[in-house]
Amino acid sequence: MFRRMMGCLTCAVMAHSAAGQTPASLSGQLITRAGATPSASGPTDQFTGRVRVDPVFPVRDGINASGGLVTFEPGARSAWHTHPAGQHLIVVSGIGLTQESGKPIQELRAGDVVWCPPGIKHWHGAVPANAMIHIAITGTVDGSNVRWMEKVSDEQYLAR
Repeated sequence: MFRRMMGCLTCAVMAHSAAGQTPASLSGQLITRAGATPSASGPTDQFTGRVRVDPVFPVRDGINASGGLVTFEPGARSAWHTHPAGQHLIVVSGIGLTQESGKPIQELRAGDVVWCPPGIKHWHGAVPANAMIHIAITGTVDGSNVRWMEKVSDEQYLAR
């Protein structure tokens, strides 16, 4: 998801560059209009079920993090993964789940905020009967923001 999101975010930055506006050369606010950056489907090797990623903002000078709006359809979830600089999740709507490796599954609802420290193996997604949307703000180290691992099995997902 995040590799693909970063590719879409790079497209947005390139569009600004083509217009003569790179993030470093902007002297004021930059407004990216809704719909200006294409949505992407979550890759099947990194997700189970239907997931859509809408890039929100790319890494910029002074802010070494990117943001994305991620929609998980009912039952959809990420694979296990870690982040080298950590990740904040802000649940916007629906009911979700997250789990840190070796700990119980936690339920998430709109307004909940999750901080996942660097290097912590975890997954997140929607409950079986409801969709969940969250904003992911993910730090980057040396151009990398995620390390993908094995998929979450149905047994792991349903173990709550």
